[in-house]
Amino acid sequence: MLLEGRVAIVTGAGRGIGRAHALELARHGAAVVVNDFGVTLAGESAGETPAESVVAEIEALGGRAVANGADVADFEQAAAMVQQAIDTFGGLDILVNNAGFVRDRMLVNTSEEEWDAVIRVHLKGHFAPLRHAGAYWRAEAKEGRQRAARVINTSSGAGLQGSIGQATYSAAKGGIAALTLVAAAEMGRYGVTVNAIAPVAKTRMTEGAFDTSAMALPEDNSPIVAWLASEEAGDVTGRVIEIDGSTITVESGWRHDASHDLGRRWTAPEVGPALRDLLAASVVPEGVYGA
Repeated sequence: MLLEGRVAIVTGAGRGIGRAHALELARHGAAVVVNDFGVTLAGESAGETPAESVVAEIEALGGRAVANGADVADFEQAAAMVQQAIDTFGGLDILVNNAGFVRDRMLVNTSEEEWDAVIRVHLKGHFAPLRHAGAYWRAEAKEGRQRAARVINTSSGAGLQGSIGQATYSAAKGGIAALTLVAAAEMGRYGVTVNAIAPVAKTRMTEGAFDTSAMALPEDNSPIVAWLASEEAGDVTGRVIEIDGSTITVESGWRHDASHDLGRRWTAPEVGPALRDLLAASVVPEGVYGA
């Protein structure tokens, strides 16, 4: 019961990984706002309410939960979702940003509408809930009620190493990793840790895009989320952690590598030899998935 008495929001929690997170947090004692907009894999209206089903599962386990149908990339709806947690359960301690969908295309075939839709739900859909939750935690800290708040964002190997045919998705997930670093640095003073996971799982998002026969199950990712959401994890922040079945990997992102200070402005002919020497002395990046 790592999370007894704590209050969580999980976005995109009607199916797949988000559903597994919501159930795991509830098993550890958290009251959960189960958010799901009820859309198809491509982000279109499905006329379903999967969040209600997850709430019923949590209540059957003896837990506390409430459904939320907000579009997390809508700034005002995201604010109302945070307020729902506070009004229903008396506060907010945990935000798990998970909602998203894919519209995979090779870069030269990607439409403007597809780009905008994927960037909106993933990147703005992380920013809006985080922004409103962060404002609440800042206000609590200023009033002397600092909470041991936790944010777990959802990046991807596609955002960290890149993935052929997923330029839009990769750009969004890479942005989420960078957002995680900045939020961790800015919000630590209010008692907030901000981390991200890069989950690997057989879900409706991966089926059709990859061979999923050997992939982990959605629930294999959730124990890590539950621990990161606990008060025990207060010394871990600004990190991206990949989970692939039984393997946890700490991801190391962009960092300064080999450098050469010429002491004056470079000339163009000097750049080539110097840069080639630096690249030869630098860590070789991992290959893009599918390359």
